[in-house]
Amino acid sequence: MNHLFLVAAGGAMGASLRHLVNLATLRLFGPQFPWGTLAVNIVGCFAMGLVVELVARKFGASEALRLFLATGVLGGFTTFSAFSLDALTLYERAGAMLAGIYVAASVAGAIAALFAGLALARTLA
Repeated sequence: MNHLFLVAAGGAMGASLRHLVNLATLRLFGPQFPWGTLAVNIVGCFAMGLVVELVARKFGASEALRLFLATGVLGGFTTFSAFSLDALTLYERAGAMLAGIYVAASVAGAIAALFAGLALARTLA
């Protein structure tokens, strides 16, 4: 239960940071392009690389700290960082083919699911 609390607390922090970045980029650049989403995806992936390599591997951080930072804070900030870590892990463990299939299936599946959800909602509305 303690781990769940750590993930939830970190997730709240990450989601709050994401919201602040979205507000800041909207004010700075306007609504014509999703700069906030792009920023959190790139920054979140960079931060995930730092957390995984430095905090988890190099300094041997506790499972609780890894859950708080990687799953909680960065997961709340952007799930794209978790997706990117999964793709890299697949690449390192199983090769480019399986990693490529995962990336393509994730992107195509997510976009297809979005269209399906929109279509269903519009049909029901």
